[in-house]
Amino acid sequence: MANDTRRICEKIRQAETLPAGFHNEEWGTFMKLRNQKTGIVAAFPYLLPSLLGMALFSVLPIVASLCISMTRWSGMTHVSIFHGFFTFVKENFIGFQNYAAVFQEKEIWTVLSHNAYFLVLYMPLMLCMSLILAVIVGSDHKAVGVYRVIYYIPVLTSWVAGALIWKWVLSSQYGPINDILGFVGIKGPAWLQSEIWAMPSIVLASVWKDMGFYGMIFLGGLQSISPEYYEAAKIDGASAWQRFKRITLPLLSPTTFYVMILSLINAFQIFPQVMVMTTDAGPNGATQVMVERIYKFAFSFGKMGYAASYSWILFAIIFAITIFQNLMQRKWVHYE
Repeated sequence: MANDTRRICEKIRQAETLPAGFHNEEWGTFMKLRNQKTGIVAAFPYLLPSLLGMALFSVLPIVASLCISMTRWSGMTHVSIFHGFFTFVKENFIGFQNYAAVFQEKEIWTVLSHNAYFLVLYMPLMLCMSLILAVIVGSDHKAVGVYRVIYYIPVLTSWVAGALIWKWVLSSQYGPINDILGFVGIKGPAWLQSEIWAMPSIVLASVWKDMGFYGMIFLGGLQSISPEYYEAAKIDGASAWQRFKRITLPLLSPTTFYVMILSLINAFQIFPQVMVMTTDAGPNGATQVMVERIYKFAFSFGKMGYAASYSWILFAIIFAITIFQNLMQRKWVHYE
């Protein structure tokens, strides 16, 4: 493409008019490339503030965290990214010792197992509840207008407020859930103080908080499916379940794939619900997860370099799973 452009420009310089052997297709290619270049140059001043913001507040901290992950920094001494940072890194550089230390400890495997347990409980329940919510909100029921307002309120609620509500709801002493269970003769467990029930309680609160957001995405996917498919299926005598199974689910698979990607990344980053709803990561560390450990190592134990290595391990895990999901989508995602 670059050689073609140079050849076309040379012909233009040699003659003011279109020379012999200079085809209209070549002229169109040249004009298209010139317009693209002109458009990029014209847009650059408008993009510059956003690019500077992204570089300053995203790219630079990412590079800094990677450098810090290879140091013994405790986080207690002053460090400036803009003055003497690389000298600091050189003086405290220990290579990949932090990463080696993380994998030599048994704790990382326990923490990853807790994240995996959360995922196993959270993903199916969240997908089912979000899809059911989208189907209800997208229906023509008379009361659906009120429901459309209510279902999104948890998404707008801050995690601290939502977690405090669920901490009260699941209280073993005065929580309404145990009161309801006691009314029907069932002794409710100490939800957040139980090693068995602490993580399911976190999952329940997380699904409540997230299903409105993902339900809205599913609603957009449902509304993008042409009604003609359903009309044709009705004429052929397909039941409501058959229409849902044979039409809705396959055509909704791109949306489902997108929701799975977002929810998986979100699930690996659970933090505020764990910090607010449980004390010191739950009984016997039952709710220790990756981000909670990063926070504790960085701000409680004075191991900022160690915490930074934890964060990059988390990034590598999320990145690898996302790549795997993208490869596997070819087998089950159907595009119209």
